[in-house]
Amino acid sequence: MDKINQFLFGDNQRPEFVRIVKWLWLAVFAGIALGVLVFIVLSFTDLPSVEELENPRSNEASLIYADDGSIMATYYTENRIPVTFDELSPNLVNALIATEDERYFEHTGIDFEALARAIVKTGLMGQSSAGGASTITQQLAKLLFTEKSASSTVERIFQKLKEWIIAIRLERKYTKEEIIAMYLNKFEYVNGAFGIKQAAKIYFDEDQDSLNLTQAATLVGMLKNPSLYDPLRWPEKVEHRRMVVLKQMEKNGFITAAQYDSLRQTDLGIKFTRQTHIDGPAPYFRMELAKEVKDLLAQPGRQKSDGSKYNIYQDGLRIYTTINPVMQRIAEEEMRKRMPVVQKAFWETWKWHDPWKYSSGSETEVPVEIRQMMLTRLMRSSDRYQSLRTKHLSGVLAKLNDELDLTFHDDDREVERIVEESRKKGTITRLVSQKMISTELAAQYRKVLNSPHFQELATQWDKLQTEVEDVFKKPVEMTVFAYNDKMEKDTTMSPMDSIRYHRMFLQTGMVAVEPQTGHVKVWIGGIDHKYFQFDHVNINRQVGSTFKPFIYATAIFQQGFSPCFQVYDLPVTITPQDQGFFLNEPWTPRNSHDSYSGQLLTLKEGLRQSKNTVSAFLMKQLGSVNPVLDLVHRMGIDKNDKYANGRYRLPRVPSIALGAADMSVLELTGAYTTFANNGIFNKPTFITRIEDKNGRILYESFATEQQALPPNSNYVMVEMLRYSGTLQGSLKSDVGGKTGTTNDYADGWFVGITPNLVVGTWTGGEDRWISFRSIGYGQGSFMSKPLVKNFLKRLEEEPASGYNFEDRFYRPPGDLGIELDCGKYSGDLPPLEGGDEFEDEFSEDQFGDEFGTARDTIQIQQQ
Repeated sequence: MDKINQFLFGDNQRPEFVRIVKWLWLAVFAGIALGVLVFIVLSFTDLPSVEELENPRSNEASLIYADDGSIMATYYTENRIPVTFDELSPNLVNALIATEDERYFEHTGIDFEALARAIVKTGLMGQSSAGGASTITQQLAKLLFTEKSASSTVERIFQKLKEWIIAIRLERKYTKEEIIAMYLNKFEYVNGAFGIKQAAKIYFDEDQDSLNLTQAATLVGMLKNPSLYDPLRWPEKVEHRRMVVLKQMEKNGFITAAQYDSLRQTDLGIKFTRQTHIDGPAPYFRMELAKEVKDLLAQPGRQKSDGSKYNIYQDGLRIYTTINPVMQRIAEEEMRKRMPVVQKAFWETWKWHDPWKYSSGSETEVPVEIRQMMLTRLMRSSDRYQSLRTKHLSGVLAKLNDELDLTFHDDDREVERIVEESRKKGTITRLVSQKMISTELAAQYRKVLNSPHFQELATQWDKLQTEVEDVFKKPVEMTVFAYNDKMEKDTTMSPMDSIRYHRMFLQTGMVAVEPQTGHVKVWIGGIDHKYFQFDHVNINRQVGSTFKPFIYATAIFQQGFSPCFQVYDLPVTITPQDQGFFLNEPWTPRNSHDSYSGQLLTLKEGLRQSKNTVSAFLMKQLGSVNPVLDLVHRMGIDKNDKYANGRYRLPRVPSIALGAADMSVLELTGAYTTFANNGIFNKPTFITRIEDKNGRILYESFATEQQALPPNSNYVMVEMLRYSGTLQGSLKSDVGGKTGTTNDYADGWFVGITPNLVVGTWTGGEDRWISFRSIGYGQGSFMSKPLVKNFLKRLEEEPASGYNFEDRFYRPPGDLGIELDCGKYSGDLPPLEGGDEFEDEFSEDQFGDEFGTARDTIQIQQQ
């Protein structure tokens, strides 16, 4: 210190100067020491650990891959798809460095030159245009770990110091290129654009590696303040900010002055495309896929290293599926062509009738009172009703909830019943006798009647009903579903009419499965996911005659029946004496229209015409339902599966021969793949692999196959399905199939088989009474079969689908042991009635349960 004083003041030292200098030096050293101490203290605060630096927090979208490796869609809370530095446009990198951090490749996280400039010009001289000193690395540190700026100056100083420390640590852990990629991936560009990949797609409909100079400059300009420089709200500000970025690029030698002058005058060129979860192909599939992935990852051994569960919307999973994007596109296009035709016929059918009030007199139709009750439930499940309910009932129900242990459901079934009991004695007793409520619940109802709050409840209930009556009958402007280019239309309609209107649209469920692998290639769960979210691929519906091939296959396999074996078309009765069926009374199924020709029919003709008499005969020959149940069990349909009430989904009664079984489209189509695959069943699957964002395999599927039918018996069934499907000749493919229709035309089915693809389709209403009123339109050959035919025809015409129409079903070598040539089997037989009438696509279509009239056929052909 003395030497310094001697140097500064020479021999003429004044004591006061010496003291000032000493204090100044002490202040400098104290400042340095304080700075070091602050850094040391901050190092032991809530700074990110090494593990957090190596695995920074970031919500990433999970990617859904199609079978060709393309990305079908994403699951996300933040639609962020990370990219690497090599996947960034050079224009983007140059614009970023020129604007945000000119000396990026020269510093180690802190730019001291920029810091000094900021202190002098911005801090001391007040020049706000001089810019800040934050480096790209510091901005990344803020995004990852400190997030929003602190409100107070002191807190912001400490926050800034933390960012410096984190920036230095990040520079040690990652390369400069990795830091740039992490920064651009993490940034939120507003309007649902999380990360640079989605920003490029949403604002310019481009990939991030293809951004040109002006597009890159626009997105880099948004980094300063994405809300202020939102291209949708403030295009003029964005243009000015883009000009600043381009000027910086010129200044740093990334573009020429001539380029700057030219580019600064161009339009923004925004091509905004908002993205949502339902965008993209196969929306129903993706919703069902999410459920399956969650179930798979909830199983032991498939959690994160810390034991927590994966979140498919935040953890950046990679989900590899079997969906073929070309086949899916074609199927969706053909569905949107065919279903309007079916719907038009449906509107014509009900032009002068109300499905909720009409009675056909059928012994199997749903009673009108139940239909009305279901319509009321639909109305009460609407947002409009729930808003009115909150207004009128929330207060009094809160009082009753404090007083009683009774759940009041949103559909107000409890309130309605209790109020009705107060005005019509015996309502609660009747509900108990009908087993609609328990005696315990009835006791709770009566407690409400005796509550001091009941009169208020009854009064508010009446007020609610009065307002509901008024609101739901008053026409209002609304947008509803419609078959047009937009798949919707604006109209004026009462809320109650809109409920009826939407409920009267027929739905469809369709899957296509590759029989050799079980891979699901196509999944359509309904006609439009925006308006109808319920998936119809996995719901159980009665399958009708599509079950009959399983009866025939069992008889052929177990008893060696030939397709040429003849059966009289006469009533067949299974009695209690037929002990294998355990019946209490005789069972005699009827043909459609209760008509019997009395003629001899071959088995293949019986299947083609869906004659119940032939199916009943075969069932009686089998002596029990069990052989059929065993076969379908081997074909992937669980014979032991039960509903919640204990009823078997596959009933243990002979009526199963007529299709009195409930199955899903996926189950039924999966079972039919056995016929297309030489008797071998492969369980349908639609997920091949799930990986975390680092590539660790969390789940991988493996084929599960079993021989369900011997090859010779299976080939006999292939021949019969070829004959019954009536598609041979209309397509290039080797094809067979079977239609099905259920009581009151509630369900129309068709399952088509080819050597390399099996396609199953169901069509019907959400409610059983939303159905056609006659067999002409109400059969599977009209509702479902044309869609399968048109889909296969399109596949034949589009090689990009990978579908090979030249493949033929495999025939086992040698003698099958079962005669297929009816000429050799039975000699000269008289010709069967019908001739070629079953060959036409829109004819009565060969099935007794789908047998219309010639007039129906002509009308259908004219649609």
